[in-house]
Amino acid sequence: MSTIKIPLHIAEKLRLLTSGKCIPDSSARHIIINELVSEGILIRRGKIKKTLCLQDNNSLSNYLQNQCGINNLASYIEISKKENLTRAEIVPVAGDSKIKAIRTFKGFLVNCYSPMPSTFNNKQIIIQPTEGMFNFIYDFDKFIPESDVTIVGIENSENFRYIEKQRYLFKSIKPLFVSRYPQNQSKDLIKWMQLIPNNYLHFDDFDFAGIGIYINEFKKHLGGKANFFIPDDIDILIKNLGSTKRYNEQKINFDRNSIKEENLLKLIASIHKYKKGLDQEIFINE
Repeated sequence: MSTIKIPLHIAEKLRLLTSGKCIPDSSARHIIINELVSEGILIRRGKIKKTLCLQDNNSLSNYLQNQCGINNLASYIEISKKENLTRAEIVPVAGDSKIKAIRTFKGFLVNCYSPMPSTFNNKQIIIQPTEGMFNFIYDFDKFIPESDVTIVGIENSENFRYIEKQRYLFKSIKPLFVSRYPQNQSKDLIKWMQLIPNNYLHFDDFDFAGIGIYINEFKKHLGGKANFFIPDDIDILIKNLGSTKRYNEQKINFDRNSIKEENLLKLIASIHKYKKGLDQEIFINE
């Protein structure tokens, strides 16, 4: 039988009730409250301004343990406020390790086409390029690339897979490629970039959606160390290979006036001029 999950704000209201206090009924609206009232564990008093009161502490404790898997309400509230938890920490408190959603994996994927000396947990390592295999960085706060390495964030999985075919694009830098996979799972990549001095280069589709991701999810957190990758011949590429459908389907979700990068402003101008957007996958077959 699956357990009933209690949100933090309701758990905190229940804790107030266990201390002998009555609370406004309107402050604790949830299906679990209705269940507790129907079971006679909580009672509603008043006609106009209704209040909730607890009838019996033991009955509530038994209900929470049997129906919600919560062995200790105070401890449950405490762990619910924590961000970094293991399932092992939850079990003694809640019994059910899945009662609080936990990210089993943190971190991100990295890829390279040349051996990449780095430091991990104060030890020298070398990330070796292997066709068809990527490295997953879990304890990213312990992972430090060499200072002359540029971190290249790739949004599309196919581009990340075939970086060797796009080597010609990055001749002027020493790149380490990173991927947020599963996409939008976390802000780990941002946190990591804020810990290291390396510059960040965002490689995405050349359309409003790609620019929006860069501005809203990376640039605002990384400031001057972040730039949007734009090849010199982007105007011609958009003209000849761009998609009108992509342009028509997308809306601008960023503040153009906040953009100071001249090459990015030129990219936006090209997109508007030809009314086309360009997928980054085009560079795999160049």
